[in-house]
Amino acid sequence: MFLLSPKPADNPTISDTRPDPCLEPRGQGHVAANPVRLLMLLLALSSPIAFAQQKQDRLLVLEHPDASDLLPAPRAIPRSYALVVGISEYPNLPANRQLLYGVRDAQAVYRVLISPEGGNFRAENVHLLLGAEASLAHIRHELEEWLVQAAAADDRVVIYFAGHGFVVRGKGYLAPADFDPRRPAESGYPMEMLGRLAGSGIKARWKVLLTDACHSGAITPESNPQAINRSLVDVDSSLFSLTASRDREPSRESPELDGGHGVFTYYLVKGLQGEADESCDGVVTADELAEYVRVNVRNRTRGEQNPTSDRGSFDPKMLLAYNPSRVCSAPKPLEFGSMLIESNMDGVEVFVDEVSVGSVDREKPLTLSGLKPGAHTVKAVKMGYEPDGPRDEMIFPGQQTTVSVKIRVRAHRGKAALDHFENGVKLYQKGYEGNYRKAAEQFQEALALDAKYSQAAMYLARTYDALYQPQEARRAFQRALHIDPDFTECRVSYAGMLLDLGDVDESIRQLTPVLQSHQDNALAQCMLAQAQFRKDLYAAAAASAARAVSLSPAYPEPHFWLAEALRMGAVSGKDPERDYNRARAEYVEYLRRSDFDSKLAGK
Repeated sequence: MFLLSPKPADNPTISDTRPDPCLEPRGQGHVAANPVRLLMLLLALSSPIAFAQQKQDRLLVLEHPDASDLLPAPRAIPRSYALVVGISEYPNLPANRQLLYGVRDAQAVYRVLISPEGGNFRAENVHLLLGAEASLAHIRHELEEWLVQAAAADDRVVIYFAGHGFVVRGKGYLAPADFDPRRPAESGYPMEMLGRLAGSGIKARWKVLLTDACHSGAITPESNPQAINRSLVDVDSSLFSLTASRDREPSRESPELDGGHGVFTYYLVKGLQGEADESCDGVVTADELAEYVRVNVRNRTRGEQNPTSDRGSFDPKMLLAYNPSRVCSAPKPLEFGSMLIESNMDGVEVFVDEVSVGSVDREKPLTLSGLKPGAHTVKAVKMGYEPDGPRDEMIFPGQQTTVSVKIRVRAHRGKAALDHFENGVKLYQKGYEGNYRKAAEQFQEALALDAKYSQAAMYLARTYDALYQPQEARRAFQRALHIDPDFTECRVSYAGMLLDLGDVDESIRQLTPVLQSHQDNALAQCMLAQAQFRKDLYAAAAASAARAVSLSPAYPEPHFWLAEALRMGAVSGKDPERDYNRARAEYVEYLRRSDFDSKLAGK
């Protein structure tokens, strides 16, 4: 639960802090020590604690209430694992060989994989390596140890790589972040090894290999099946390999695609979001995705880049994404259209069919390609202004539609609505159940007078959360985000409540778009660390907490989650003594930083 309480004087970056993780707010304003958390903290200083991992169901059956009558039966989604790697900067390569969007590409793939409208992966089963984290040692560990040990015969596995690829002496390599072109065989990851792992090393029913790298076509059986890629062809294990280009073609990037993406990944993500669903049954199959990506990338690059896929060794009906809301009665036309979005202001976030497609500036239009013909709903939002839309824009086969969004009118609040809101905030900050109930009434009055008052909806949600009314709080948060989809503070607050409720997956989904646009948000980084810790992703949690510490060293809670992640990671780490010592130092730093008079809970 969020409390707008006084902050330490040396913490200028956190505008809205969560309470001390060792303190648990009570409904009557009393804040008592949580003995379980305190005991765990004390024990952590002397010995590791083993946590039992919960057993995951093998199959996840998803049903959509609005489209269930259109589906013959619910779809069974296999248990799924993914490794997503994205690299933009290579320290050992010259400036003209650096990439622009490798990290953004990987973040986009991660987001669509964990989305219920995309891959339906559990967040803890998708490991993300970005930038310097994507070293050769880490990639080897994730591929050759984690995936080999985690995946079973009935599972689904996805491997995605965005970065550089090299062909040396007829053999292809993927380039980790620490790649050294003077030692390609030693510092690159052989595509042959990746093919061998995907073909037979990883035991899974469905295996998907997605690579967006220069010369990444060398990984497919098409380019040199006798030498490098023979092991990729494994009819029995249903391998689906889709790569950005042929073996002698570059993989291109473009700043015009959703704020900047690799062309291949841009259409890969759109396809997984449902645009590739040619049969219109809510399911994206391997064949549908391969055809959608191939056609659109070729068209976008005028035939200079040709994605390749192994068409002989995978189940063409392999389920890659499931979105029942896209079920329709008629098949889609084969030819796609595009949309060029221009704006009269900078920093305008655009939503197409209720999905954010990025920001647009006055001098930098946004191009969206690969759209199915027909009507698409467009909405443009900017915090503090009335939105433009939603409105329908028609897309025609093979044509580009120009859409001009106009943000003109500042959001006007009447005095009466403002008075109710300000009274509500004062009551909310006082604490205690009676004040919370009065505050809720004030926020409701403000919303009755101004239905677009997103701040009132957010504070109403926080008030319901303080009153232990989670369903009402959830609805209020969703209402605020519906009014202002780019309301970062609200999205972070919502993610915090979801963590309190134990809905860790949805919390991660709320935090992902925030951090994709605002990587310097220390509070969001800290919450992500907590969510990753709860998913037993200790290395990722430590990295997120460390980023939060670097952004706001005076903020206590990141030190706590960094200590927790280091402590638990030490159990299976290579240097437990070092990790325990680091954890101990971070626990001490957390205790030192949180030793101040909060005015609510005392010193």
